[in-house]
Amino acid sequence: MSAQQEKNAETNPADQIDNPVNPGAEVPFEAVADIAALQAEIASMKDQLLRAVAETENTRRRLTRERDETAKYAASNFAKEMLGVADNLNRALAAIPAEALAKDEALKTLHEGVSATERQLDAAFTRQSIKRIWPEGEKFDSNLHQAMFEVPGTDKPQGTVVQVLQAGYVMHDRLLRPALVGVAKGDPKPAGDTPDHVDTVA
Repeated sequence: MSAQQEKNAETNPADQIDNPVNPGAEVPFEAVADIAALQAEIASMKDQLLRAVAETENTRRRLTRERDETAKYAASNFAKEMLGVADNLNRALAAIPAEALAKDEALKTLHEGVSATERQLDAAFTRQSIKRIWPEGEKFDSNLHQAMFEVPGTDKPQGTVVQVLQAGYVMHDRLLRPALVGVAKGDPKPAGDTPDHVDTVA
């Protein structure tokens, strides 16, 4: 056996790597470290690529959501300006007594014209998914209502809306304006009343 063959026989099999270009041939030991480094670099680049793809997808979804919300609520600022018009139309109709309409034909015609205008505005609101909030008799909801005062002696459960000063409006699921309301105040119990349950645990 030649000296080279003896050297090859003494080489640790774990250090021998097949040559992918020439199967069966050994890869020089000094190239093993380079191959490991290349594999690590490939793995790192693959990880970076996957992260970049995920980040790009998240950005796309966020921009799509923002675009959809912008389109959905595009008319919100204009709608807020129109709420005052709706209020004034409602006040104008409420201010005309029914008996006056029966006596004055011109006033009746004016009333009909204002009513038609209000209906057209309501229809426009409906097309834009704008809904009117009139919560009289409902439980007070701080997300939709703004309490202006409390009303005692109503015989209603505490926190019930008993008076609406101004209608509120929502657009889709977004509040445009809270309803201004008065809520029932819980009346104190008479001095002679006793609680239904007495806790005797000290």
